[in-house]
Amino acid sequence: MTNDFLKVATIKGTEEFQQYLSTIGIDLPMDQLPLSSLESPIAMPIELFGKTAPNRFAIHPMEGWDGALDGKPTENTFRRWRRFGDGGAGLIWGGEAVAVRPDARANPNQLLMNAQNRSSFEALRLSLLDAYRETNGSGSTPVVGLQLTHSGRFSRPNLDGKMEPKILYRHPILDAKFTIPSGLPLLTDTEIATFVEDFVDASVRAQECGYDFVDIKHCHGYLGHEFLSAFTRPGPYGGSFYNRTRFMREIVSGIQRDAPRLGIGVRLSAFDLVPYEADILQALPGHPGPGLPVNYCDAMPYVYGFGINSDQPTEYDLAETVEFLQLLAELGVGAVNLSAGSPYYNPHIQRPALYPPSDGYAPPEDPLLGVAQQIYVVKYLKQLFPQITMVGSGYTYLQDFLPNVAQAVVREGWVDFVGLGRMALSHPQLPREILSGAPVSRKLVCRTFSDCTTAPRNGLISGCYPLDPHYKHSPEAQALTKMKKQLSAKATD
Repeated sequence: MTNDFLKVATIKGTEEFQQYLSTIGIDLPMDQLPLSSLESPIAMPIELFGKTAPNRFAIHPMEGWDGALDGKPTENTFRRWRRFGDGGAGLIWGGEAVAVRPDARANPNQLLMNAQNRSSFEALRLSLLDAYRETNGSGSTPVVGLQLTHSGRFSRPNLDGKMEPKILYRHPILDAKFTIPSGLPLLTDTEIATFVEDFVDASVRAQECGYDFVDIKHCHGYLGHEFLSAFTRPGPYGGSFYNRTRFMREIVSGIQRDAPRLGIGVRLSAFDLVPYEADILQALPGHPGPGLPVNYCDAMPYVYGFGINSDQPTEYDLAETVEFLQLLAELGVGAVNLSAGSPYYNPHIQRPALYPPSDGYAPPEDPLLGVAQQIYVVKYLKQLFPQITMVGSGYTYLQDFLPNVAQAVVREGWVDFVGLGRMALSHPQLPREILSGAPVSRKLVCRTFSDCTTAPRNGLISGCYPLDPHYKHSPEAQALTKMKKQLSAKATD
């Protein structure tokens, strides 16, 4: 259970933190003291997509499930983006996931890029840049992108909240886990060709809105990611590596043809593992059991994941990940944002946390092991592809020691940008704070309570309910508290 692992917030000082890391088998570079912007490697500018990013902090795509039903950003969306700009990060990687067509949305409040909404996305970008200049000066601006997505088997585009999955192949474990009907037809090659054009059209609009790049999302189990594991799919989009990457190649070719000034990036789950589930035999009243792999014996050899050992699917295998990055380099994709796994079926490897969301499981290992795993994988890939700009993930769980590790891994060349996800919701000013040499505001540090996930899983907007007063004192916070009590009581029964 969560109490089995030492809470990072209770660790006093970097020496004690390093000692604890050593006891659990982790060796990470770590500076004893954060440096000011005059000395810090995080403050070094870097060229990206034809612009100069002023520092090495990146904000991951962090959606709030708070767009309007027509896909336009709301005031909550503008507030979040303004806070990203105010925080001073040098790279805004995609802002948040933006659907390329209505039925591609993961929830009915996901943003949607179409002709009617184009001007709203231009206003969103300008609002972020205005907030950056107001706080950080007009000498430089961040590189700003837009993440484009199709939610694939996790599509829930309508208010009834029902899944309306679009799948490429039958997945024996995920189909059962998410009750996908056996008669649901697979996406046709003709439908896929239409999706390619949807991505290209959305990219053209992003260029018109002034975005520096688009992210062609290939992570976390969504459609782009599913293509990479479509080993069992027949036809031109499945089977061989060449076919499984055809979707990416066609989108890139279309963007380079129709939006030639636009940079292209890819957020990629570098590896995957089998789905996990809570161990009901170790559950306590009101608390889920620790995660454990589902029974995958009937799905062997395991050909339903990317970057995974097909003979031992609880382990990763980066052979195809390396091949994919080589392809991206050949296509002229200059940057990748590396993540892992999926929040839907193995969140402990994707976003290490001490406290699970309502539909999750207790961590099966010390979350710091998940942090280190992502950092090590990015280091390995960066060494193989020094020409590709790489953004790393998983840093939030380092909490108070994030500045110390971030500074060291950038200096050592393990990664180009340190990516911030949930931390950007609780403490968006952290990059500016660290670069100024100021101590970290401990009261704003994300402690991974997972309310930002539990809320949208239950139909509420996302945000940092424990630490951001905007959400803490909202009607949604009251609804969230009530809902969590109900879930806890149900689990106890």
